[in-house]
Amino acid sequence: MENANDTTGVNFILLGLFSDTQIHLFLFAMVLIIFITSLMGNALMIILIRVDPRLHTPMYFLLSQLSLTDMMLVSTVVPKMAANYLTGTRSISPTGCGAQIFLFLTLGGGECFLLAAMSYDRYVAICHPLCYSILMSQRLCLLMTAGSWLLGGVDGLMQAGATLSFPYCHSREINHFFCEAPSLVRLACADTTIFEFFMYVCCILMLLIPLSLILASYSLILAAVLRMQSAAAQKKAFTTCSSHLAVVGLFYGTLIFIYMRPKSYRSVGRDKVVSAFYTIFTPVLNPLIYSVRNKEVKGALRRWLEKHFMRY
Repeated sequence: MENANDTTGVNFILLGLFSDTQIHLFLFAMVLIIFITSLMGNALMIILIRVDPRLHTPMYFLLSQLSLTDMMLVSTVVPKMAANYLTGTRSISPTGCGAQIFLFLTLGGGECFLLAAMSYDRYVAICHPLCYSILMSQRLCLLMTAGSWLLGGVDGLMQAGATLSFPYCHSREINHFFCEAPSLVRLACADTTIFEFFMYVCCILMLLIPLSLILASYSLILAAVLRMQSAAAQKKAFTTCSSHLAVVGLFYGTLIFIYMRPKSYRSVGRDKVVSAFYTIFTPVLNPLIYSVRNKEVKGALRRWLEKHFMRY
């Protein structure tokens, strides 16, 4: 038996998402296109929000933080996956594995609370428009953003440290395309019951609490929208909120599916596909959802293009 306490000297093997077939090569190319599109789309959102004074509001500041989170999230997973697939090495060091777990949980947890902050922003804007500047001040917006990053960082640090503290004395093949705590814990040759319970508690705190706040905010918003006399105001409120709810549904639904299901219902192959949604596909959908259905963002894009390109 290998040294059970040696978690620093031997690399893990990521089995990946794709095999060496023509269909999987096509799918790999599609993932790379989605990755590049995600980087460009989110970067464009950040630039537009930064340069257009009309978008200097709490709503768009939070949206810029969401775009930054998505850029970092997809960059945590796809480049390493692509490098392993193209070189055929498929290995990742324990340090690299720990870094992926930490960054993924930090960014994922931060995004959970950012989405909750965005739902509060929409609640204040629709239900208390006259008090918006007071209830959604710049200071509160910064505090919510910093709190989101801090809570995500604490969760990532604790789970990454605990995961790598286990002895891995048998197979080091991770049947996944990146280091995710549940997949890595399956390989530990020690009793992980306490850690899995701890991880479940973290999921409740990081997933269900923000989701409860989001559902409460949108329940109040729905009640307020239904009381509106103006059909145009109702349409505008529904358009803004439906975009946010689409993002929430995709992100939270897939995360809860992976992290909060009983062991008896888990399938490695299915888990890999679902994980691809919140690590690869959701980051590219966010800027599309918020830009295509948002007149202010489309207007900012048109003004930016006219300023930098139309003059030539």
